[in-house]
Amino acid sequence: MGNGEIIKEKRIKLGLTQKDFADALGMGRNGERTLRRWENNEFSPSNIEMQYITQFGINAPYANMVGNYNFRFIDLFAGIGGIRIPFQELGGKCVLTSEWDKFSQKTYRVNFGEEPSGDISKIEAKNIPDFDVLLAGFPCQPFSQAGLKKGFVDTRGTLFFDIERILGEKRPKTFLLENVKQLKGHDKGRTLTVILNRLHELDYHVSTRVLRAADFGVPQNRERIYIVGFDARRYSLNSEYEFPYPEPTLEETRVGDILQENVDEKYTISNALWEGHIRRKNKHRKKGNGFGYSLFDGNSLYTNTISARYYKDGSEILIDQGAGKNPRKLTPRECARLQGFPEEFIIPVSDTQAYKQFGNSVAVPVVRAVARKMIDEMERMDAAARLDS
Repeated sequence: MGNGEIIKEKRIKLGLTQKDFADALGMGRNGERTLRRWENNEFSPSNIEMQYITQFGINAPYANMVGNYNFRFIDLFAGIGGIRIPFQELGGKCVLTSEWDKFSQKTYRVNFGEEPSGDISKIEAKNIPDFDVLLAGFPCQPFSQAGLKKGFVDTRGTLFFDIERILGEKRPKTFLLENVKQLKGHDKGRTLTVILNRLHELDYHVSTRVLRAADFGVPQNRERIYIVGFDARRYSLNSEYEFPYPEPTLEETRVGDILQENVDEKYTISNALWEGHIRRKNKHRKKGNGFGYSLFDGNSLYTNTISARYYKDGSEILIDQGAGKNPRKLTPRECARLQGFPEEFIIPVSDTQAYKQFGNSVAVPVVRAVARKMIDEMERMDAAARLDS
């Protein structure tokens, strides 16, 4: 088998298009064309390039541990596994993953060595293996839609209902739910009240806190609400109990720490796009608001929150490249770093999909700090329950 056939077979095995694979390999502006010519055996990559291609994604860096584990967990609405990583680091074993997006499934499979189950609404709770911890970065869009109609008064018809039915059937010791900060004020606070009431009705003691990524060493002004619950039927918790959320580390952050060197020119925005950004910014400024692009450099303390729409024009986070050169977008690897993903995390999809995935994901160091507290509390409560029995 020639190099062209080997490359094509590798790409198809990963489930990627030529553009996906070229972007994942970091091949630059003309990468798709070069990859196509390699596959057609018009010319061959160097030995070093060929070695990199054949080794790409061959070992899942975050596969489940073999042997002993401290606890079992499930990863719902998993995205690319940002919430899973810290719990696995603490000795947990994942026994079920659910994620419906096919591109996120690819990234998850390459990094964790397993294919996520799809639509959670089609998974029977009774068929899920027993577990101790439920993790879910659940979608917020259904709540917005419900609020636009009659107001959010019931969780039926939303994906949150699937979390409820699994908690009710399997009764894990604890859970972590993550969502956008705006959930706290959505529909004048009524949406969150309904969610918390439903969790209380299931006999879980629930705490909430908004945490900011920049307070935990991540150079990004990202605020998210973290909802932690413990099984009140299993543990004796008085009404005054509050989960001890981690205190901000307040370590100094700097955008330059996540930036790559010698970035490909394809990430520099075009004259037309840059002029459009300037025009819209000036228009908003005249109206007296601060909407429009945001420019950062290596000395900036942190960026704005990266979102799933970053792939469109990059306006929320543009990197200043100095006089005489247009700003550039972040690279996918920089987006991974901005969310605190380890360097070993593999990005096996196109730039467009990578931007969506990291924009939808979590700040891993924040989850890591919450996870440590959760597992410490779970172990403390387990020990106390054993003494009482």
